[in-house]
Amino acid sequence: MPNVAPKRQHAAAVPARRRAFRSAVLNSAVLRSAGLRRAGVGGVGRSVTGFSGVLWLGVALLGVVFGPASSALAVPTEPVRRGPVPLKPGTHGVGQLVPATRFTDLNGTTHTVGDQEGSTIYAATGTSCPLSVRYLPTLVQLAKTLPDTFSLVLINPTATDDRDAMRRDADQFSNTVAYVHDTNGSLSAALGLQTTTDVVIIDAARTVQYHGAIDDQYGFGYALDAPRHTYLADAIAALAAGREPTIAATDAPGCELETAARLTPTDELTYHRQISRLVQRHCVDCHRDGGVGPFSLDSYDDLVAHAGMVREVLRRGTMPPWFAADDAATHDNEVSSERPLTWANERSLAPTEKATLLSWLESEKPLGDARDAPQSTTYPDGWLIGQPDQIWNFAEPQPVKATGVMPYQNIVVDTGLIEDRWVQAIEIRPGSPEVVHHVLVHVLHPEDDEVPREDREGYWAVYVPGQSVQSYPEGFARKLPAGARLNFQMHYTPNGTATTDTTRIGVVYSDTPDHEIRTTGIVNTRLEIPPGASNHREDASITIPTDAMVLAFLPHMHLRGKACRYELTREGATTTLLDVPRYDFNWQLIYRLAEPLSLSRGDRLSFTAYFDNSSSNPANPDPTETVRWGPQTFEEMHLGYIEYYLPGVQPGREPGEDSWWGELVSRLRNTDLDAAFTRLDTNEDGELVREELPDHLRDRLMRLDLDKSGGVSREEAARLHKR
Repeated sequence: MPNVAPKRQHAAAVPARRRAFRSAVLNSAVLRSAGLRRAGVGGVGRSVTGFSGVLWLGVALLGVVFGPASSALAVPTEPVRRGPVPLKPGTHGVGQLVPATRFTDLNGTTHTVGDQEGSTIYAATGTSCPLSVRYLPTLVQLAKTLPDTFSLVLINPTATDDRDAMRRDADQFSNTVAYVHDTNGSLSAALGLQTTTDVVIIDAARTVQYHGAIDDQYGFGYALDAPRHTYLADAIAALAAGREPTIAATDAPGCELETAARLTPTDELTYHRQISRLVQRHCVDCHRDGGVGPFSLDSYDDLVAHAGMVREVLRRGTMPPWFAADDAATHDNEVSSERPLTWANERSLAPTEKATLLSWLESEKPLGDARDAPQSTTYPDGWLIGQPDQIWNFAEPQPVKATGVMPYQNIVVDTGLIEDRWVQAIEIRPGSPEVVHHVLVHVLHPEDDEVPREDREGYWAVYVPGQSVQSYPEGFARKLPAGARLNFQMHYTPNGTATTDTTRIGVVYSDTPDHEIRTTGIVNTRLEIPPGASNHREDASITIPTDAMVLAFLPHMHLRGKACRYELTREGATTTLLDVPRYDFNWQLIYRLAEPLSLSRGDRLSFTAYFDNSSSNPANPDPTETVRWGPQTFEEMHLGYIEYYLPGVQPGREPGEDSWWGELVSRLRNTDLDAAFTRLDTNEDGELVREELPDHLRDRLMRLDLDKSGGVSREEAARLHKR
């Protein structure tokens, strides 16, 4: 499983990360965006209304009516303009062994793939392809800034290119690179190069670490003043820091090569040649000594000893843990097809990778030649985010019993902050990971006197095994207000031995960012699952009141949760954004988009969930019960978290706070709502029912009735004072 936790970058790498993240926004299909108002939540056959966060309460109070979303331009099926597209790494050769191919450079020096120390960048180029010519200055500049552990080899795969022109190009590098005229295409084929702008990075053990474009400055039908995605520079920075690239594979628009088909080694399938690389990339992050997996898979003996179990979970599709539906599964040529990368943190095996691993597991499991083995992977003993600027931990160890089931435990930790801080990276480290199922952290503001009601308003940080870090590029951060307390919602799973846990959280601060990372939820608290129902459906949706960029989804249900999906409805057309046909409560996975999703006001996001309350569900606590909303696992939740940011909105503020209606909302928040509540509550029952509200505000204020009790409580009204 890839380690997606970035360490702190070298100063030179930071602008590249920032450009790469922002370019994902600029390169989205629609350059508009969305905030998240809950406006229509309910099960099948009912429609109710609720809100999340003070922005939506202010909108409801003022009755703001937004106009319809503007029409999107029709996009041809084969656009004239095309730039690089991120691909699923396993379909593009990442993680594979490159044959030890011999080649000779223009100076007559003979080399062999793998004889260079450190990592080697093999970049296709040419003197006759226009895109190659445009990218030559970029490669010249890249060569000047390479880390000491990297070397660069240029490959010209066009047999008819002029040799004098090639020498002139090579001279621009001042003899710091090898320039190869690959006239027969053998080197290009061994590396899997597909175009004259393609780039492959391999390590000293000949394992492909990156395969894709240099950047997106030039492509078919367009040219930019500067790149928005710096794929190659970002990959080099990540590998130099000991991390896997966030985007490890893209296509590379350029002149197509006839030698595009990758040469497949004819040697037999062996552990050292192919299998160790697959297991290292997809499994060992958890299944190693010191990892959270129940057993190690970081050696041949370990894998053979657990071959039966590994084969079983591969066939069932439960490992590696990734449950989003694969669009490529519907393709006739799914084994060989490359597909765009939807999720930046995707863990699944490509079809060819899965077939290779199963084939070896069902064979005599040959070991092979140790000289073909990949480089060993080292894992940091300390914090994955680097040394945190601040660490908080439980005041006292939390007892975890040996057997049975434990209800959620809520542990509150005071941050002691005397001023607002912005947090760019967060890491949660359980003290006893073997019994910590998952952790949700919520921020309690100074005026909050209780934990957030049943998680509805979005998490601040999250932990699941193998996914302990939330880290954002420069310019993006989460807010941690002065006086905040952190509520840790701990889900412990007893494992047969009584123990204790002291979970810690570390953060890296940043200056005031350009964009504030936010989270909200699409929720249906009125779910009602009949006894024995095996495929009960519940729905919820939100209407987008202002532009926003969606970064990630995190669906949350309990033991009866069976399947779920997020959908976008725009101008009458509905598109599935995330489909989880087999939901597993044991893995509270974040599905982080490779490209931020641009939404517009008036768009509608829906979260549909299916529940199995039948006796055929072995995890069902009681199939005879009617199941309703509740925080414990024997109850249920219908909660689709969304992580997003609002472009053009100053961090720490809400949309429209600079407008006339935003100022009015601010004034309302500063009024004595408690006194107003007392005046309106004529029967003194602690709730404002419809008859007690002013006629002109009745419908709007009743939207504050979050729990659908038929009245607005003091707590619900007081939320106007809170962010």
